[in-house]
Amino acid sequence: MARGTAREVALIVGGGPGISASCARLFAREGMAVAVAARNPEKKVLINLESECGARRYGCDAADPPSVATLFERVSDDLGPPTLVVHNIDGRVAEIFRKEITEAEPELVRQTLTNSALSAFNVGQAAAKSMLAREPDAQGLRGTIIFTNASAAMKGYPKSAAFAMACHAKSGLAESMARELMPQGIHVAQVPVDAAIGWTQPDGTRAHRLAGQTVDDNMADPDHIALTYLHLHRQHRSTWAFEIVLRPWVERW
Repeated sequence: MARGTAREVALIVGGGPGISASCARLFAREGMAVAVAARNPEKKVLINLESECGARRYGCDAADPPSVATLFERVSDDLGPPTLVVHNIDGRVAEIFRKEITEAEPELVRQTLTNSALSAFNVGQAAAKSMLAREPDAQGLRGTIIFTNASAAMKGYPKSAAFAMACHAKSGLAESMARELMPQGIHVAQVPVDAAIGWTQPDGTRAHRLAGQTVDDNMADPDHIALTYLHLHRQHRSTWAFEIVLRPWVERW
């Protein structure tokens, strides 16, 4: 979105040490006022972001529409209406990992869909309402909404039915929103990340909690994912991208 005299506001929903933290730090360096929301705003990573880059912490259950509505009201009151909204929630419950279709508990599937796809809808809807409520800027722009997704948005892996359902649902949501909102000055994009994400550890190495330590850039670097999100936000409307798939150079696909 075009730079103006008013400070831009970025809202990141989902508060982890990877993409969310990298986006918060980058957006703050770029002069934006940054808000980060999570179910538990007292998480250490969010407290660190507050001290590192001045990010404001907010509590929000993104699967609950009233909680999301309250989040947008508070951010707008504290910082101003957000012009960049990032939904960065995986949504899987731990017990659903690597379950065969005959073993997957329906309640865990429901929770995964609620945490992931429904939360994306809630955040996307609230962002659209907020952006449409104000006049476009001099370039005809109202804001940017970005959904983090995964390779499961494009291919359903074995023993991953719940996550495949959730990712396909988010992809469909993002595409529907993009077709509806882009002509109204709102850039909607999704970013499927086809890789483990290795974020920087206290000792300076990059690693993933399950995949181990990065070797020769074999995992996605969240700092560079954040740069992609910033690029999406600043794209000229004559060449808006809807989807950018990110994967390391050695990833098999």
